[in-house]
Amino acid sequence: MLALTLSLMSFSAIAPAKVLVSKVSPAPSSIVWKSESIDVGEIPQNTPKVIDFEFKNTGKTTVIITNVHGSCGCTATDYTKTPILPGKSAKVTATYNAANKGAFTKTVTVTTNAETTHKVLTLKGIVI
Repeated sequence: MLALTLSLMSFSAIAPAKVLVSKVSPAPSSIVWKSESIDVGEIPQNTPKVIDFEFKNTGKTTVIITNVHGSCGCTATDYTKTPILPGKSAKVTATYNAANKGAFTKTVTVTTNAETTHKVLTLKGIVI
């Protein structure tokens, strides 16, 4: 009888802890981009073009950009490296090397702790 009592006490002490753990998960962050696609129009050849993609953290938790990657070697990237607090804004910068004449469409892939999928941003224009 004593073993059964101890077993029930152990089980009942664990059950409430499990319930507490499931209720403490933080709300997900949310990112709202000012624009996900930017057309820069005509740009001169051999002049790098800087494009800023701005966003705001509209969630309740801090957003951290973990990776930013251009679709080719002709697009360099930079981004806000500090945590973005709720209500604050930040940016991802793409610098396109306008070496070849003609129309172009390039992408920048952004990974954050706020989204389960990567965000793909697009920049396009015509090098003259």
